[in-house]
Amino acid sequence: MSGDGELLERARSWVAPYWNALHLYRALDWLFLLAPQADLALRLATLTHDMERHFPGPDSPVMDARRGIPDRSYEAQHQERSARIVAAWLEEQGADPTLVRAVRDLVAVHEWGGWPEADLLQAADSLSFLEVNVDRFIAFGLSGERGFTPELVARHFRYMAERIRLPRARELARPLLAAALARLEERTGRAVEATVVARERSCDG
Repeated sequence: MSGDGELLERARSWVAPYWNALHLYRALDWLFLLAPQADLALRLATLTHDMERHFPGPDSPVMDARRGIPDRSYEAQHQERSARIVAAWLEEQGADPTLVRAVRDLVAVHEWGGWPEADLLQAADSLSFLEVNVDRFIAFGLSGERGFTPELVARHFRYMAERIRLPRARELARPLLAAALARLEERTGRAVEATVVARERSCDG
């Protein structure tokens, strides 16, 4: 266990300079709440899942809300690029190849989940997003950056909550989502969520 703790602390230090490190730290906190006995692979994957954004390059994916919410093209590229970068870092640390593969597999599906451990990572990611990243995405909606409008930001917030598969995590997400939508309405000065729902009902009809 001491070796496990040492590697996790090295990962914490590696993550620290990343501009959105708080999101990763809080994702790990949420994981511990959801699954206190989570193994080292899941803890490492949760702590490092977005690290490709810390290493921009010509192959860095760019989110564009005009492609849809969710932006599946972006998610696929982001997951895979992060998985490669995290796996390379673990190899540099001398981590066991089995552990490296397990972490890479989890990071490579952190937006989508798909099995119990991956669903835990996805849930922890969503809970932290709704806690930490709300103002950043509201700023996108106000500026039009990455194709976002306030309505698309509201849709993205709801997607991040609704993609969670685990019942307990979905309950934990409810107040976070409500607070995020209230913050969006406060910043935009209008009931954005009500507008989104009305439009979707009109389309469904």
